Amino acid sequence: MRTTVIPAQITTVEDKIAGNLNMTQVFILMAPVFFGAGVYVFFPPFFRFAVYKILTVAFVIVISLILSLRIKGKVVANWLIVLLTYNLRPKFYVFNKNDPYQREIYLPIASLKTHKKAILKKSAKANNLSKDLTRLQKYIKNPKYALTLKPNRKGGVYVALNEIE
Repeated sequence: MRTTVIPAQITTVEDKIAGNLNMTQVFILMAPVFFGAGVYVFFPPFFRFAVYKILTVAFVIVISLILSLRIKGKVVANWLIVLLTYNLRPKFYVFNKNDPYQREIYLPIASLKTHKKAILKKSAKANNLSKDLTRLQKYIKNPKYALTLKPNRKGGVYVALNEIE
C-alpha cells in the first residue's frame, strides 16, 4: 500500500507540473522555443536557416537550461533574482532634511491674508470653547451635580451631568 507524507506547512511545497519540474522551470524551458521561432521568422534571411540564427538559439537554450536547474532545492533563476535584488538595493540611507513634516511653511503674501483670517476664526472658536469650559468647571465643582462617564460599544464615551436630589 502506497503512503504519502503530508507536510505540516503546505505553503512551502511546490506544485510539480511535469515530472519533477515546477511552473517556473516549465516557463524557462519553453522560452527558447518561442524565442527560436521569433528569430527564425523575423531575422533576415526570413523563414530560412542561417548560422547566426542557430548560434543565437543555441545560446538561449543553454542559458535557459542553466536557469532551470535546481541547487539546494531552489531554481537557479530564483537564486539569481535574490542576488540581484540584494546587490541592486541602496547601500546608504540618507536622512532627507526636505521632509515637510514639522517644518515652517512660508506662504506667499497673497495667501498670507487668508491665512491670518483663518487664524482669527480659530482663535474666536477657541475663546468660545474656553468660556464653555469655565462654565463646565463650575458645574463639575458643584456638589449638587454628578458627572457620569459611560463607554459605548464603538469606543466612544457618553458624558452626562446629573443633578443630585
